[in-house]
Amino acid sequence: MVFILDRQIFGGIVAAILTASFLVGLSLAQNVPASFVFGDSLFDVGNNNYIVSLAKANYVPNGIDFGIPTGRFTNGRTIVDIIGQELGLKEFTPPYLAPTTSGSVVLKGVNYASGGGGILNHTGKLFGGRINMDAQLDNFANSRQDIISSIGHPAAQKLLGKAIFSITIGSNDFLNNYLIPVISTVEQQLVTPEAFVGIMISRFKLQLTRLYHLGARKIIVANIGPIGCIPYQRDVNPAAGDNCVSLSNQLAQLFNAKLKSLIEDLSTNLLESKFIYADVYHIVEDILQNYISYGFENANHSCCYVSGRFGGLIPCGPLSKVCEDRSKYVFWDPYHPSDATNVIVARRLMDGDSNDITPMNITQLVLS
Repeated sequence: MVFILDRQIFGGIVAAILTASFLVGLSLAQNVPASFVFGDSLFDVGNNNYIVSLAKANYVPNGIDFGIPTGRFTNGRTIVDIIGQELGLKEFTPPYLAPTTSGSVVLKGVNYASGGGGILNHTGKLFGGRINMDAQLDNFANSRQDIISSIGHPAAQKLLGKAIFSITIGSNDFLNNYLIPVISTVEQQLVTPEAFVGIMISRFKLQLTRLYHLGARKIIVANIGPIGCIPYQRDVNPAAGDNCVSLSNQLAQLFNAKLKSLIEDLSTNLLESKFIYADVYHIVEDILQNYISYGFENANHSCCYVSGRFGGLIPCGPLSKVCEDRSKYVFWDPYHPSDATNVIVARRLMDGDSNDITPMNITQLVLS
């Protein structure tokens, strides 16, 4: 009899937990009318499929765990895909350049991110086509006008005020601009790291302020991750040995410190704005340092690889080899994290403490 009672109590507790989880998810979905996404290949879901660019991922083995290659630079989902699912959004936010991203679809949000894109307009020139941050904001301004035309200015203003805006950009300004092997040697001699970061921050301030004036209020800005630890950087800097490349990580940390101050300034000075600083550097560094405890077996080699000690010299493509168990690798290819890594990052941004995301996490932002 006691055993039966315990089972009943246990069942009741489980039911209560599941009900609470369902209600929280429902509440989150009701509080997010739309999701607008800006950034680079970490967030691109297919915009580069529609432009002439060397930065593309709409071919195998990319998307091997998504079902088909979609233009996502990973084996599965991006971080914003997963955050959207956690928020209870019914569909992935579609790429701006897709012909089907029109009409009522736009009211639920649009993804403007582009592989190779950066804060600075000359970043990523070696790829040919790419959509940098200024152009992404131009595209959002077009979407905003479509929304106003569809539902009127007051309703559009309300929608944008409650919508979530997610941004991750800046890595390419280092990797495919300031740190390009050989090509950038002269620039590095003429422009100090501090000066280059200053140029980036000044431009980014104008861009984030423009986004605010276009109606955005809940804005999540991710910092730059430990780019010196990606397989590409390890392979083009063999002197680092088994370690991450210190210069690359120092540049990221220099930018991140300035970015955090910028986010605090914007939140203080722009009325009713909620700018959130997402410390992706801290989260990914923690994963790399404690990868075994996270269930990974490899934290420095590309799962999808062709050549290089760390599989970082050639982009992932049809001729690449693919590791047997993608869930055991932190990195999918020379530059990008795997779906398994993206899940950890996304969930820590959703529910993490102030070490991961400040002044509040995404769940708290949505409910605020």
